[in-house]
Amino acid sequence: MSRLVAVAPALPANVYPQERITEIIGPLLTPAGTDAGRRTALDRFHAASGVTSRHLALPLEQYAELTTFRAANDHFVRLGTDIAARACLEALTAAGLRPEDVDYLLFTSVTGVSAPSVDALLVERIGLRPDITRMPSFGLGCAGGAAGLARVADHLTGHPDQVALLVSVELCSLTLQQGDHSTANLVSSGLFGDGAAAVVMVGDAHPAATPQHAVVVDSRSRLYPGTTDQLGWDVGDTGFRIVLSAGLPRVIEQNLAEDVTAMLDRHDLKVRDVGAWVVHAGGPRVLDAVRDSLDLDESVLHLSREVLAAVGNLSSASVLHVLAATLRDAPPPGTPGVVLAFGPGVGVEMVLLRWPEEAS
Repeated sequence: MSRLVAVAPALPANVYPQERITEIIGPLLTPAGTDAGRRTALDRFHAASGVTSRHLALPLEQYAELTTFRAANDHFVRLGTDIAARACLEALTAAGLRPEDVDYLLFTSVTGVSAPSVDALLVERIGLRPDITRMPSFGLGCAGGAAGLARVADHLTGHPDQVALLVSVELCSLTLQQGDHSTANLVSSGLFGDGAAAVVMVGDAHPAATPQHAVVVDSRSRLYPGTTDQLGWDVGDTGFRIVLSAGLPRVIEQNLAEDVTAMLDRHDLKVRDVGAWVVHAGGPRVLDAVRDSLDLDESVLHLSREVLAAVGNLSSASVLHVLAATLRDAPPPGTPGVVLAFGPGVGVEMVLLRWPEEAS
C-alpha cells in the first residue's frame, strides 16, 4: 500500500466571473452572421454550467489572438511547465520533502503535447534527480487524476521505500475553437477551466509514511463498450475539438453502481460505509448521475460542486482539487473514501482510500 502525504492544487492568476468570460468568448464562437439562436444557446449553457468563476491561462482579451494549434500548444508548454513547477514545489514543501527525494514522477494531461514532455522539463526546472523514473500520460482525459493515483500506488507497492510525485496540468482554455458553434463546443466553453495539481505519495517503508496519512487501499478501471464516440477529442488543423455527448451522464448513471460495488465488495464494504466521496467535478449532470446511480445523499457531493463553481471542470486536475479539499477537513479515523473520475473510452477510474484508525 501507499500513503497520500500532500496534495497541492495550483491555478493561473487570471480569474474571471463566468459572466465576463461569456461576454468575451461568446463572440469568438458565434461571430457576426451566426444564427442568433446559437448565441442564445451559448448564454443558456454557460448560465446552467454550475460555474461562477474560472482561472484562465491567458488574460481573457488575448484569446481572440489564439487562432492556431501551434500558438496554443506553445502557450501550453510554457505556462503548463510554470504551473506544474509551482504545484510540485508546494506539494513537496507540505510533505517536508525535497525535489531530490523524488524517485518516480507520473505526469498526466490531455490539453497539450510536447516532446520532451512537461515531466522531463520539470527535472532541471525544480531540481529533480536526473535518474528519476518518469511516466508521461496522455489520453485519459478527466480520468487522469484518479488513474494517476492508482498507477502511482501500483508503482509504490513494488517500491515501498520510494517517494512518488503525481502531476496533472490542464489548460483547457487553450483548446478554444473559434467559430465552432456546435453544441459540444458551446457547452465546453462554459464548463472547463485551467489548473494543475501535484500529489506526493510514499510507499509503506518510507520514513514519511506516518499513520496520519490516508492509505490507497485498492483501485479499479472500467471501459464501457460502445461509448467511444461519447467523450474525447477530434484532432484537426486547429487543434483539439471537443467531443462531448449529451448521453454521457446516462452512461454513468446506468453503469457506475455495479463497478463501485464490485470494488467495495472486495473489502466487505457497502456504498453506505463510504464516508468520503471524492468525485470529479465534471459538470452538474455528471454529478447528478453519480448521485443517482449510487443513491447518494446530495450533501456528500458538496465539495465537488464547490470546486466546480469556483474553478470549473479542470479535466484530470479536477478530482485532485476535490481531494485537496477533502484532506483539509479529513473524515473521522477509519473512514473509507472513494475517488471517482470519468474520461474518454468512456472509462471510469476508481480508487479506494482509507483514513487511518488513529489520526495524530
